[in-house]
Amino acid sequence: MRTLYRSDGIHTDFVVADLDPRFHDAIRGLGFTTEDEGFGRRFPVAGTGVEQIYRNFAHYAEELILQKAGERAVPWEQSLQTFLASVAGASVNWYLAGSAALAVRGLHVIPGDIDLVVDDAGAHSLGELLRNDMIEPVVPMEGWVFRWFGRSFLHACLEWAGGVESRADMPEPSDFGPVAAGRLETVEWRGYALRVPPLELQLAVNLRRGRMERADLIRRALNRG
Repeated sequence: MRTLYRSDGIHTDFVVADLDPRFHDAIRGLGFTTEDEGFGRRFPVAGTGVEQIYRNFAHYAEELILQKAGERAVPWEQSLQTFLASVAGASVNWYLAGSAALAVRGLHVIPGDIDLVVDDAGAHSLGELLRNDMIEPVVPMEGWVFRWFGRSFLHACLEWAGGVESRADMPEPSDFGPVAAGRLETVEWRGYALRVPPLELQLAVNLRRGRMERADLIRRALNRG
């Protein structure tokens, strides 16, 4: 496996070439698409800042892909703890989402990454706070329910989506939209107070996605109170 950097001064492409076919699904799961030399991901930015981010990506790419493919354990607890130390004292409006939001409650799930939801300003603030470990720049998103997306690697993949649109809760409430943001709960984890979506919303989302085992775990947690 090797990585390539391309830029035309307006757009930048990160390319993964010579990738073992066993890992093709993993790289696609990271948003890379097939191209002549392998798999690429394009960003609507260029410049020296992106060049540094590419160097980070090239450094972490192998471990990132191996974790995504299930070939390596995902040290999500170490990743989250490192993130919390990195943002300590910073004014960033964020909450934990996805499987990590369940794991910090003590449910027996193993997150494949760390997912965060932030506001518009927070998307850019995290890009600054985590700049030494960014593997993708913070970029605007089109046609998505969030306006911004960023990705870093802190022992594991840590991603954030910023500026959620109201349509995220259409036709039914999600566990990352304005409804969830208005009903956040606080859980204690290793001395930190973490905001997470309510279990009821996460249950409904997992049922809609057909994740029955996870839905059963959430039901049991709700029944325990």
